Amino acid sequence: MSALWRAWRAYRLRWKRRYLLSRAVRKRHQLKPLQDRTAQIEPGQILLFCTLRNEALRLPYFLDHHRALGVDHFLFVDNDSTDGTADLLVGQPDVSLWHSGDSYKASRFGMDWLGWLQLRHGHGHWCLTMDADEILVYPFHDSTGLRGLTAWLDSRGWRGFRTLMIDLYPRGPLRDAAYRPGQDPTETIPWFDADNFTFHPRPELQTLLARGGVRARYFFSSAPERAPTMNKTPLVKWDRRFSYLDSTHSLLPPRMNRTYPEPGIARPTGALLHTKFLNTIVAKSAEEKQRKEHFANSALYDDYYDGLIANPDLWVPTAQRYVGWQQLETLGLLSRGDWSGPERDVDSARQLR
Repeated sequence: MSALWRAWRAYRLRWKRRYLLSRAVRKRHQLKPLQDRTAQIEPGQILLFCTLRNEALRLPYFLDHHRALGVDHFLFVDNDSTDGTADLLVGQPDVSLWHSGDSYKASRFGMDWLGWLQLRHGHGHWCLTMDADEILVYPFHDSTGLRGLTAWLDSRGWRGFRTLMIDLYPRGPLRDAAYRPGQDPTETIPWFDADNFTFHPRPELQTLLARGGVRARYFFSSAPERAPTMNKTPLVKWDRRFSYLDSTHSLLPPRMNRTYPEPGIARPTGALLHTKFLNTIVAKSAEEKQRKEHFANSALYDDYYDGLIANPDLWVPTAQRYVGWQQLETLGLLSRGDWSGPERDVDSARQLR
């Protein structure tokens, strides 16, 4: 690749980043504060940003798990929930909440809204950007909080932490896997595919594109190029000049994506346990097929929604039952890298679960 081409590509990405930041500023008018507690945010605190809709079922465990890891403040955008999600969040002392009734799809699937909140509140903080159906795990997370992990990353000058999404599912028809609020989802949907992940370089973004898991196997076996992207960088030491490009799969500037293992650089990586396949997914898929808010070209995914509406059994004999981060490390799905798991930070009084 010529130096001229590299310079042209870098120029285009710089302008793309500026465009995305300007979009976020413009879309701030679509956010109505329902409970703004951001004045409580102190320097050095760890923040979590999330756009959601109708997630009252998942939220109790989501909040408890990430609080236990060390999240100090949650910033949510509720996109017209009808199940009591907003009422549940307004009552939380460490939550700030905004509402938007505008299009999730037209906001870059919520990233414009979160981009404004990150620009306004995230600068200088370690920030998690996640969906409500994701649970962060990483090496030693059961003994070392996020403050310990981020301090170690800071000590090496690393500003991002890469994860692989692991789709969890039940054994038997999806609708039969009953779940109650506050329950650990791995008790209900403990199974995952571990043997079909592929990784493809994206040199223009200095990252690796990952695909695999049960969705690639069951729903996209005939069109693997359409299978969901499974690599994410949800934990970032934020700067107001940064922007996510496509969900949390990649960031701009591209150097922020160099968070995967490289020769001679043993970076730790984590996983996002993806709880999409709770028993509610069958009814929710029928609704989302009609709303057409979750994919850039929603018509291409009608077969995917139809497959979920049919209440399938996704289990296969090769499925793995989730038992902990050590198992994911053995399977090569996360890595401790050079991190040996520092002692739990003494400043935090939280008890990790």
